[in-house]
Amino acid sequence: MTSHRTGRHWLAWAMTAPALALFAVLLLTPLALSVALSFNAYDPSAGTVPGSFTLDNYRQVLRDPYYYGIFWRTLRISAVVTLLCILIGAPEAYILSRMRQPWRSVFLLVILAPLLISVVVRAFGWSMLLGPNGLINAALQALGLGPVRLLYNETAIVIALVHVMMPFMVIAVWTSLQKLDPWLENAALSLSATPLAALRRVVLPQVMPGVLAGSLIVFGLSASSFAIPGLLGGRRMKMVATLIYDEYLYELNWPLGAAIALLLLALNLIIMVGISRMVERRYQKALG
Repeated sequence: MTSHRTGRHWLAWAMTAPALALFAVLLLTPLALSVALSFNAYDPSAGTVPGSFTLDNYRQVLRDPYYYGIFWRTLRISAVVTLLCILIGAPEAYILSRMRQPWRSVFLLVILAPLLISVVVRAFGWSMLLGPNGLINAALQALGLGPVRLLYNETAIVIALVHVMMPFMVIAVWTSLQKLDPWLENAALSLSATPLAALRRVVLPQVMPGVLAGSLIVFGLSASSFAIPGLLGGRRMKMVATLIYDEYLYELNWPLGAAIALLLLALNLIIMVGISRMVERRYQKALG
């Protein structure tokens, strides 16, 4: 019996070994190299100094209010995008789960269709829509309300990010709704519960894992987004990803760029793990 369990154990490890090796090569190795690079010194005349060790890159970021402002803008925009995706995507997924075929498949295809288009293409599309001579300003001018400055500010970034991230929220919530027995809600309604009470007491607790998963995906992707802030935010409206890009390609200060990237990663992990733990505790408390 023990040998049989040992054989199954080694078989499981053998089957997962290719995936673990790929994970190590594509993620852990570059991450380790970035960590080592972030502690290298930088000489403006010679570039990165190999073999050196310094904490100046982290000190520069942690002591300069300029970087604090960019980090705060990134987290604020990511939080707003996540909240809007919850408010729009969760009801959208609920309505989608209540649809019958073939309309469910049609609308699901409409929701997922933007994922087939490059983020850069979608960013250029929004730049044309939100520009001074774009369709939205043309409509506002026709109504006597324009023109309005919609490009190269946080509004443009939020609008485009919500459009890009919405499918991830809808998919996560819709997946949770597929596990929900529709008779539970019908039973609550048959026991004189109002539709709002049935939605709040029966449906919402069941879909909270999907909302949490979608929120973590949307927040993480928004905080690390580069194409949309770079194209719709302009040179002055920087986010952390565009700052890292500038340090690597314009300033050629690779150690500082690596330090900023690792700080963003650490901050993302702290926020996402903290929110996940908090929501899980409240969810378990509500169920128990």
